[in-house]
Amino acid sequence: MSTAQQVKEFFTGLQERIVERLEEIDSKRFRRDKWERPEGGGGLSCVMEEGSVLERGGVNYSHVFGGGLPASATAARPELSGRSFEAMGVSLVLHPRNPYVPTVHLNVRFLEAHKAGAEPVWWFGGGMDLTPYYGFEEDAIHFHQTCKNALQPFGGGYHPRFKKWCDEYFYLKHRKEPRGIGGIFFDDLSKPDFDSCFNLTKSVGDHFLPAYVPLLERRLNTPYGERERDFQAYRRGRYVEFNLVWDRGTLFGLQSGGRTESILMSLPPVVKWRYDWKPDAETREDKLYTDFLIGKDWV
Repeated sequence: MSTAQQVKEFFTGLQERIVERLEEIDSKRFRRDKWERPEGGGGLSCVMEEGSVLERGGVNYSHVFGGGLPASATAARPELSGRSFEAMGVSLVLHPRNPYVPTVHLNVRFLEAHKAGAEPVWWFGGGMDLTPYYGFEEDAIHFHQTCKNALQPFGGGYHPRFKKWCDEYFYLKHRKEPRGIGGIFFDDLSKPDFDSCFNLTKSVGDHFLPAYVPLLERRLNTPYGERERDFQAYRRGRYVEFNLVWDRGTLFGLQSGGRTESILMSLPPVVKWRYDWKPDAETREDKLYTDFLIGKDWV
């Protein structure tokens, strides 16, 4: 079996496992939308809207081909400019209805670049991160501990490096604040060898449900009112700003002629912006900023 086929089998299986588990929690089924890309490749978008638990959620698999890498993929590696490519991955964003349940993001991906007469260049990337609206210390610790557990078998140096990378990547430079409480993030992973990188990526994917489902189940029945929904919508605005201004994955998808509906499924359905708004001191909303959006080492 080719390396790409191995990766494809894992990614499609991961998507299926996550979708099935989320359908067990929510009473609604995901819409399964198979699509093809005229330039080559395609994918399966699994999207839920107006579920009992998920206001909007997407678990997408894509496998696309192209004649030349887009600028977002060659910015850090200009020597790869002009190479044909094959890219595949699973990308997930869940926006629960209850403001006490955090938004979550997962991505695992593989890219291989080809050039006649040269060895293929490949790498893995991915990670997961948590964006709460109301912070709970035990939730933050659990999520970060599970991220650490995913990386621990591969060496003690990965978690601090990938956690720092996540904190730096999911940072809104124009707001000077983190998007959420982080997790782990990595890109351009190609050393020491294919099997090691693939196994690490698989472990990250396999640890998503154990990292998130306990938080979802713990908070989904917490009573809330209009105040909490209003703050959730305001904070979701930061999520939108990051994805449209800074996210490399969004840029890669759009620049490579990807399927816009699938790329932008990460955006929440209800969002608000306000001019120069700040929460009152010592409120639960204020504590999100003072106690959680601070780049803390949770484990």
